[in-house]
Amino acid sequence: MRIILSLLFIVSLGLTTRAQQAGNFTYEFLNVTNSARVGALGGNQVGLADDDINLVFNNPANLSSALNGQITLNYVPYVSDINTAFAAYAHHNDKIGSFALGIQTINYGTFDRADENGNLQGTFSAAEYAIHLNYAKVLSPKLQAGIALKPIISNFEQYNSFGLAADIGVMYKSSDQLFSAGITLKNLGSQITTYNDTYEPLPRDLQIGIAKKLAHAPFRLSLTAQDLLDWKTKYTVYDGNGDEVSELSNTDSSIDQLMRHMVIGLEFLPHKNFYVNAGYNHRRRKELGIKEKMSTAGFSWGFGFKVYKFHFSYGSARYHLAGSSNHFSISTSLSNFKSSN
Repeated sequence: MRIILSLLFIVSLGLTTRAQQAGNFTYEFLNVTNSARVGALGGNQVGLADDDINLVFNNPANLSSALNGQITLNYVPYVSDINTAFAAYAHHNDKIGSFALGIQTINYGTFDRADENGNLQGTFSAAEYAIHLNYAKVLSPKLQAGIALKPIISNFEQYNSFGLAADIGVMYKSSDQLFSAGITLKNLGSQITTYNDTYEPLPRDLQIGIAKKLAHAPFRLSLTAQDLLDWKTKYTVYDGNGDEVSELSNTDSSIDQLMRHMVIGLEFLPHKNFYVNAGYNHRRRKELGIKEKMSTAGFSWGFGFKVYKFHFSYGSARYHLAGSSNHFSISTSLSNFKSSN
């Protein structure tokens, strides 16, 4: 009960904190999709409960004894030589609870270094890293809570920053395992050292999600509401001198504004070793799509299958008419390789 009250208190603090406007955060890479499955489901699902270690990234309360020994590797080759990766391992102890260790990276590539006159002076790189230290505990047969501590390292040429963030999550699962619901308060924390003399806020967010599997059909629908600490999603407009001109809302109507906070996912599960999934991210479509030719911006799809002792997943998310992101995941359980006596 003390754990539940503490979590509710922290969530209430997040709700009463004044939300920052979009684009004013540091360490934005913390919100990059980590796995092929989640990428195919729209980019984020905090209410989806399953025996998949990759889901712990979205809600630390997903960490359970069923993930003991699981290991995963994820890779996304983004545009312009930008690459992201996520790896994690889970372990369970009956007396203490479940633990997981993960690392999240984003590499922005190599750049030419030049002086103010355009003379080349070699090259430099830019990258960011976050360590994920996860712990989860069963509170009741249907309720579980988890936390993830995330030390962060950011390097941009000669500018470096170190920070510390935390995710707190709660997950509910029905007795028949057909319904689940989760809530996550993400990226609570601060920069410890800054790039210059200015402290920048982290992209904290409150997210709530649900998932429902049909009892007599191989389908599961998932829905996540995100960006709940910044409901109006306003943007600041600046002139050529860097002075603020106005604030603009990027929504067309109240329905459009509501949908910009929703991420929808659908899974087709004909067999335990194979699935096909798809997703829709309305905000991504409205902000990145070209009005004259929207194409499939905002939509995503993917599939997964098991071969021998390994699970392979692929996800494709359409961000813009110019291209898509491709997500690759492989996972297994180390217990699969233990020889039987």
